This record gives sequence, structure tokens and C-alpha cells, in this order.
Amino acid sequence: MDRPCNREDIVRTHHAALEVVHAVADLLADPDAAPVGHRTAAADRQQLAYGLPGIALLHIERAAAGLGPWRRAHDWLAAAARQPFTSGPDSHPFYGAPAFAYVLACAAEHLPGSYEQALDTMDRQMVADVCRRLGAAHRRIEVGLLPELAEYDVIRGLSGYGAHLLRRNPASATVRTVLDYCVRLTDPITHEGETLPGWWVETGPSGRPDDRFPGGHANTGVAHGIGSVLALLALAARHGTLVDGHHDAMRTILAWLDRWREETGRNLAWPYWVTRSELREGRTAPSAPRRPSWCYGTAGIARVQQLAALALGDTSRQIEAENALVAAVTDTAQLKATTDNGLCHGFAGLVHVVARSADDADPSTAGRLRAAIPALLTAMCSPVSNPTDAALAMTQDKAGGPGFLNGAAGIALALQAAATGEPPRSAWDTCLLIA
Repeated sequence: MDRPCNREDIVRTHHAALEVVHAVADLLADPDAAPVGHRTAAADRQQLAYGLPGIALLHIERAAAGLGPWRRAHDWLAAAARQPFTSGPDSHPFYGAPAFAYVLACAAEHLPGSYEQALDTMDRQMVADVCRRLGAAHRRIEVGLLPELAEYDVIRGLSGYGAHLLRRNPASATVRTVLDYCVRLTDPITHEGETLPGWWVETGPSGRPDDRFPGGHANTGVAHGIGSVLALLALAARHGTLVDGHHDAMRTILAWLDRWREETGRNLAWPYWVTRSELREGRTAPSAPRRPSWCYGTAGIARVQQLAALALGDTSRQIEAENALVAAVTDTAQLKATTDNGLCHGFAGLVHVVARSADDADPSTAGRLRAAIPALLTAMCSPVSNPTDAALAMTQDKAGGPGFLNGAAGIALALQAAATGEPPRSAWDTCLLIA
């Protein structure tokens, strides 16, 4: 991937990215006319990842940044709320009432007095859900059982709830109870005669039994693994919210990641997971270069390690993580393994992780991180392409569609932040636990 080599090329690249963002926003302006497809409007309506709430995030961010009208955001929120949302045990941070509460909160921060009653109601339900989940998790620990990924991950579990609650009220008792659980999760557990990390699961990465993972695995990812717990602990510490054992828990996770990091020949990389056989052998199996995405792999893990290092005041680890991120997003072999543009495991996630990391980076690495952004933008939208055609292709893509996590709305959000050089105004990326 060739990087633009002069200022004129960089300006052209950023301008092209913003033109695509504007085109996507215009295509998704009206929820009754937008090309959303049946699944987005019906089956996936309550999904933050694919449904209407995630598209509302794009318009909330643009309105908060003064780049679009609030009317579009209101219209998408109203469309999402035309039918009741699932709450209680059948909901989670990316589905149902908790997902809608997250999106409403992004808007309410910029519209004092708006949505307060609805948010208060949903927040009370969310606190009850968290308390129920925490009770089940602690009972599970007390009887010596292994967790499920959905107990603690960011998409379905307590890290995801913690991300929302930390933003809403970082000093609340509920946030502290979630952090206490995160600390306890890092205690080792003995299972079938072997000592395992407390986040070891018996399933495959899908959360279901998998013959390819006999004995289960330890997931390192930010989306579904211990990376999410490290991120929540680090972000809470940076907010000044600490619980007993907080720093020790962070160091336990960091030590695990140190144990399993790999030398790529260019820098460090981290595996997606560690299997039972790899744990017994003390090394991971050889593999081809993997995509360095937000959800799994070096990009997301490097960002959460950077956040942890900042929270711990560990400048050496911070710079090490930032260098690993630079190497990952400029490595042709790793980038060839990246095959889509979405936030979850595509170029949008990469460019957003890099942009967020650059904002917090040590002066010795910040410039190198920012220098990687134009090439990542070009991978998603070439300066010579027609922005309307590019936007239409994104919204109609069968795999990604118009939604947030894999689709056009999320891509546009990442493009806007990277091309303007401004962090999100609405904190839309809180749900990714990278900021």
C-alpha cells in the first residue's frame, strides 16, 4: 500500500474521504427512504451493530460536529423506537434497550433536557441487568466454573455495560461493582487439574462448542476477549475510578499478553487466542499473517495496551505498543489479510484505532501514527473515485450494508474522524472501548 508522499496528496485524500462521508449521510438521510434493506429495518432493527440505532449514531455525530442537521438524528431515533425494545435477560449492550440507551446518551449529551426521562428509565433497567449478571458471575466463580465469553465481553457482556455506565456516571457504585468483577476475573482458576487464567472459556471464539478448540481457549481480542476487560480497567483508571486490586489486575492481563506476544520480523504482534494445546506447549502454533483489526489482533490490543500504559504511567510500554501499531498498519502482509472496510475487522477500524492512538501518543511515535492515516483512508475511498458511487457501494454491500459495526454508517464515522483530525464529539466510539 503506497502512502501519499506530499502535503497536496494528503489534503486530496482527506477531502475525498469527507466527500464520501457526506454522500453516505445524504443516502441515509431519511429512514423511510434510505436503502437499508429488510434485515436492518426489521430483523436487525434493535441491533447496534446492524440496525437503526447504529445509523442514528452517524447523524448524531455529524450534528454534534456541526456538519449535519439534528433533524436527521431525531428521525432515525424515532424510527428505531417505533416498536418496543427488548430489555432484561434477552438484551445486551449491542441489542435491545441497552443499545438504544447508549445511542440516546450520545445525543442527550449535546441536547440538554432531551431524552432524559427515557434515558433514566433505561438506565435503571440497565443497572438491574448488571446486578443480575454480576450475581450470576460471582456465583459461577465461587463454584469454580469457567465463564462464557458473553459474561465479560464488550458486545454481550459486562465490559460492554461498563463502557456505557462509565461514560454516564464514572464514579457510580454500579461502575465500581463491575470493576470489582473485572479484578476478580483475573484470578487464576483450576479446571480439570490445570491452572488457567480466570477468563478461559470451554468453547470456541463463537461462544459455542467447537471441535477445533478442544479444551477451550483464552481469547485476547477487544471485541470478545480479555482485551475488553483491560480496556475498561484502563479507561476507568484514567477517569480516576479505581477499586481494590485495580492496577494488579491490569498488570496480570498485561503479563499474559507479554507471554504470548510474537515477533513478526518487523515488530510485535499478538495472537487472536491461545488454545489448550498451545498453553501446554508454551507457544502458539505458526500461522500466516493475520489482519490487525479492532476486534482481534494487534491493532486493538496495541491500543488497549497503550491505554493501560497511560493509566499506569509506564512510558516504555506505551511506546512499545505504539510502535507495534505503526508496524501492523504499515505491514503489507498484514494489510493484505484485511479484506473489508468495516469498523469491526476492516480498514475503518484500523484508521480509527490509529487516529485515537495518535491523539494520546508519545511525541516520538505520534507523527509516525498520523503518517499512516492517509494510506488507510485511500484503501477505503480513492481520491479519484466518485463519492456518490463509493457511498452507494458501501450502503449496498451485502456483507456490511448500511449499519454501524461492519457497514457504511460506521465507515463514515471513522472516515470523518480521521479526515478532520478531530476526535468524536458524541463519544460514539465508547462502545468499542478504545476511548
